[in-house]
Amino acid sequence: MSSATIEDGVERRELAHRRSDGIDLSLLWIGPAESLTVMVLDQGSGASFELVVENGTEALDVFRHPFAYAAWRGVDYGIPGESVAA
Repeated sequence: MSSATIEDGVERRELAHRRSDGIDLSLLWIGPAESLTVMVLDQGSGASFELVVENGTEALDVFRHPFAYAAWRGVDYGIPGESVAA
């Protein structure tokens, strides 16, 4: 946890990570914008999506419930067995 990488001149620092049933989730701090995102990757299918944590939203809540936030925002995440609520 708390590893940092620089890609295209932008620092990305992992604040939390978890894996469950082949789904990897990472809570990232992105500098210099000082924003937070949650990255979701299905290791089996390769499908992925990213959620920007909006102001006034608890970052850990997005990290713990990314599929609920994706459905609420209308994100088509394309992970087998998961679907966006209508």
